[in-house]
Amino acid sequence: MTADTPASALPVKQNWLHRSLNSIERIGNKLPDPALLFALFMATVWVISWALSGVNFTEIDPRSGQPIQVINLLEGSSFTAFMAKLVHTFVSFPPLGVVLVAMLGLGVAEYTGFINAGLRSILAVTPKLLLTPVLIAVGILSHVAVDAGYVLVIPLGAVIFYAAGRHPLAGIAAAFAGVSGGFSASLFIPSSLDPLLAGLTQASARLSANPAAAELVINPLNNFYFTSASALLIVLVGWFLTDKVIEPRLKQTAIDGDPTSLPTMEPLKNPERRGLRFAMLSILLSSLLLIASAFPETSAWRGTDGSLSHGTAPLMQSIVALILVFFLVPGIVYGYTAGTVKNHRDVIQGMSKAMSGMGYYIVMAFFCAQFIYAFGQSNLGALIAIKGASTLKELALPMGITLIGIVFLTGLVNLLVGSASAKWALIGAVMVPMLMELGVSPDLTQAAYRVGDSSTNIITPLMPYFPLIVVFCQKYVKSTGIGTLIALMLPFSITLLVLWTAFLLGFWALDIPLGIGASYLFPSAS
Repeated sequence: MTADTPASALPVKQNWLHRSLNSIERIGNKLPDPALLFALFMATVWVISWALSGVNFTEIDPRSGQPIQVINLLEGSSFTAFMAKLVHTFVSFPPLGVVLVAMLGLGVAEYTGFINAGLRSILAVTPKLLLTPVLIAVGILSHVAVDAGYVLVIPLGAVIFYAAGRHPLAGIAAAFAGVSGGFSASLFIPSSLDPLLAGLTQASARLSANPAAAELVINPLNNFYFTSASALLIVLVGWFLTDKVIEPRLKQTAIDGDPTSLPTMEPLKNPERRGLRFAMLSILLSSLLLIASAFPETSAWRGTDGSLSHGTAPLMQSIVALILVFFLVPGIVYGYTAGTVKNHRDVIQGMSKAMSGMGYYIVMAFFCAQFIYAFGQSNLGALIAIKGASTLKELALPMGITLIGIVFLTGLVNLLVGSASAKWALIGAVMVPMLMELGVSPDLTQAAYRVGDSSTNIITPLMPYFPLIVVFCQKYVKSTGIGTLIALMLPFSITLLVLWTAFLLGFWALDIPLGIGASYLFPSAS
């Protein structure tokens, strides 16, 4: 396969793993269209919520302190509330605005040829052998910008691989593994998830009857050493699986996307070189302007605590807007200097073309948003999480087995409840105080949770960005469905779940510090 010649389906000798993944793909793709699937999920939630609404559960909901109760979504006031909020639920669906705004800038940069030319210049000096690990590392690094990796790194992963003569779906898989599979890894830079989870961990720890809990302070970087070391594990695992498992299997998958919209690896021409120079100069100037405006202690980019990196800081809340600017400006500069656009109408055409390609995603996002809202309102996800944690507590297993149980319980619940913070608010309220009574620190319990939460992100269609990844794949392989993406990512998920858990147990067994101010043991009440 070459970058400018679409691949044909190639017969390859298949081992048991490839045959198993092909079966999963076939079964998954026989499911209804993702949009209809979300609608069916929503109807199922309605029926189950009606059936369980009269059951009295003994598990305590940590959010209210009362026994958890399943809400009947078919009851009059619940149904009318759902209908009244239907539009708001859709337009406030978090990934929707992120995707559409970012795609405006990316669309112009792609339409004018800036992205194509930039990648060709990078690939000209980058060894093909290092493309996979570098892409995964960039995916992990993107966590600093919250969800930016989903709309930026993953589609570029496909472009980079295709331009280098490799299968674009392998690029999507590698990038997805870094961005989402390695969501709790950090490439030596804290992410916005760190203080969020630490705050919930401290709130859960205060529920303990242990007098020492009142004085406990959880450092936001309590897992920082572990998550930084985990980044190396994610890169190595992703590198091996992409090159040795995913790409060989994809040799039988034909690339049938629109050839005119796919990148090439032709040498840069003089107008392209000139456009690229001016575009990079515009990025440099924009970056210097941003740094100069953010550097002063009185900068409006800073949060109330003076931080630039806290999730509430205007800088962090402007990441998507900055992605728009940092692709729109160089895209326009490149277009005018390279001669690929003539006037402002061409720029608007680039935005329009990007939005036209998002039509299918918008439809899926509508049904996905309604399902997630209904599932959350029903309390079914909370019930599953709390029952699972209570069962694990009642088993009273040895500590190593309990840690494994937390990882696998979290991974299972993650298939149904996508939000990392929502799951931890529910599971943590049971697991953290329970393990404190056994002498285990909240820092270690939180680390076990983070492993399970990340490992199954990449195989659940209920993850809000999952439909978007399907759309990215369809640009290159039109027949891509939910089954295709699940089969593509399942080797990453299973391998990470096993090896990352073993990695955590190794940290624990060797007493390697988890992070700043963290410990493994917690003094018992006695």
